[in-house]
Amino acid sequence: MSGSLFGLGLRIEAAVRRKVFVSYHHGGDQAYYNTFSQAFHDAYDVITDNSLERAVDSGDVEYVMRRIREDCVRSSSCTIVLVGRETHLRKYIDWEIKATLDMEHSLIGVQLPSLPINSQGRVSVPARLSDNINTGYALWLSWADITANAHVCQRYIEVANSKDKRLIDNSRARRLHNG
Repeated sequence: MSGSLFGLGLRIEAAVRRKVFVSYHHGGDQAYYNTFSQAFHDAYDVITDNSLERAVDSGDVEYVMRRIREDCVRSSSCTIVLVGRETHLRKYIDWEIKATLDMEHSLIGVQLPSLPINSQGRVSVPARLSDNINTGYALWLSWADITANAHVCQRYIEVANSKDKRLIDNSRARRLHNG
């Protein structure tokens, strides 16, 4: 199957099954993760769920970062960040995004319906994700965009994987505390 993705001129010969790490605030957005996982887990190899807050009990930042790289990000090609009300305040989400960018994997941010829009029409996005949306490296999609169907989700993942790695901005210091 050959075709153009989103008019970008990107051609693929066959659908590629990608492994995708999903980063989200477990305390606030678990229901969205569950919905996403149920919709796409069987059809595509796109979901990995590892709650670092439950699994890693360590104050050693370098140890936690190594666990993120080895247990979450390494086997994937893309990280999808589900962005809800408190996502921008979570240190492990920042660290998961940092590890993703350190490994030059692709990045997609998803605006959940629970994400409040302020009076200026803006939303609170994790700063490192915002940096990469601004450079054009990360995609920023709505919940409706990403969950339309498995084929559409797969195309977004392919577009994200085609982004120029020189657009990565991972210069921000790591978040040390939850907000």
